[in-house]
Parts: sequence; structure tokens; C-alpha cells
Amino acid sequence: MSETAAAAPPARKNADLPTRFATSFVLIAVAVAATYISGWPFRVLATLGAAVMLLEWADMHRVNRAWTWLGVIGLALALVMPAELYFPAAANNPEVVETFMFERAVYGFAAVAAVALVVGLISRRLALGWGVLYVGIPAFALIVLNWVWAELVLWVFVVVWATDIFAYFAGRTIGGPKLAPRISPNKTWAGLFGGIVGAAVCGWIAGHYMQIEPIFLFLGAPFALLAQLGDLYESGVKRKRGVKDSSNLLPGHGGVLDRLDGLLPVALAAFAVLIGLV
Repeated sequence: MSETAAAAPPARKNADLPTRFATSFVLIAVAVAATYISGWPFRVLATLGAAVMLLEWADMHRVNRAWTWLGVIGLALALVMPAELYFPAAANNPEVVETFMFERAVYGFAAVAAVALVVGLISRRLALGWGVLYVGIPAFALIVLNWVWAELVLWVFVVVWATDIFAYFAGRTIGGPKLAPRISPNKTWAGLFGGIVGAAVCGWIAGHYMQIEPIFLFLGAPFALLAQLGDLYESGVKRKRGVKDSSNLLPGHGGVLDRLDGLLPVALAAFAVLIGLV
């Protein structure tokens, strides 16, 4: 075998980097802009993201399209209506409801749970009901977080993005033993620790710059672990369902669920920590 032929696989291995970078740049720009503007732009983005993730989840589980759209419409209503009722987009005043934030948020979580139960029972597909909970509860938590404290949502994004970026490059550069070869053959222990270190550093710097609560300065590392566990969970589901990506919607990345699987548990964890501080 010639040296040129032997060098071909690494070249192909990195061929998707420009596409991944371009897609990531657009996604980050949209997410930051919507979070900064807050209000309806963020709610529309969060609801749209949750709807697409549910569509991808249902497709992976081969759910009938009619039942899928019923779940998507129900989820969208469960996200938008309680949020507007208890956290009005035009009246961002967190001091007014700070003490009642959890109680009010519970109504939104209950609405998502009700949709999940009804859709799961009517369709007789528990996977669809679980999908509504899986993407809907974290999506509503993000909407509440953005209403109360937009900077905290940006911090969450920074931690998740840093986890993905550092894990990706540490895994490809260092390589080494596989993290969970039966679930996700490409993930390595080097990637895991690279993501944790990168998120810890970036989370600490971003937290200082955004002047968020001091406790979050030290949560970059554990949240990075949560993000990677979320990634592994979705990878396990994909492997069980016999699919490589949740969809091909995002060039170089796969589906929306593939990109946001780590954000889902981190959003819930950030919400729980903030509730503990109230």
C-alpha cells in the first residue's frame, strides 16, 4: 500500500470539519440572538426545536405520522400557553414571581406531562409519550430560565457547546480507549475528560463575565458530565433503533436531537439549581 493511500482515511475523517463549523456557526448565532432578545423570539425557537426533536424521535421509533403530529401540536401548545399565562413574554419582571417561580413552572410541566399521557394512551405508543416528556420538560425549563435570567441560559449554552467542542477535538486528537463502544463507538475517555475540562474552564470564565450566581462558576464540569450522559443516552436509543443520526436536517451534524441531546439534562439541572437558590 502506498503512503498516499495510507494517508487517505485521516483526510476523509476530517473532511466534514468545514461543514460542521459552518452549521455550528449559524446555529450558535441564532441561539445567542434569540436568547439575548428573549421574549417571543426565544419561545418560538425553543418550541420549534422541541417540535423538531419530537418529530425525529417519533421517526426513529416509526410512529405513525398522524399520531406524531398530534404529539407535536399538543407539545407546542403545552409549551406556549402556560408560559404566556404565568411568564408573560411582554412583562419580563422576575422579581415579581421569584418566590413562586417553581409553583408556576409546575403548571407548565404538568401540561407537558398531560400531553404525553394523552398522546401515549391514544396512540398506544408509549415511546411517543416518553418523547414528549423527554424533550418537552427541558424545553419548558429553558423558557422559564430565559424569562427569569437570560444570561443563565447563555451560560448553559456555553457549557454545552464547550463540552461538545472540547470532547470532539480531544477525542480525535488524543484518541485512546473507547468510552462506551457498544453504545457509541466513536466516543473515547479522552473526549469525556476533554469535554469536562473545557466546560469547567469556559463555564468559569463565562460565569464571571455574565455575573451569574457564584455556585454556577463551579458547575461547568458536572454539567459537562450530564451533557455527555445525555449524548450517550440518545446514542443508545439510536443504536437500539438501528439508525445513525436522528435525521439529516443539519449538514455535518445529523439531526436537531443529535445536537441538543446534551442540552436537555443540563437545562433541567440548571433549573433545579436556580430553584434551590430562590
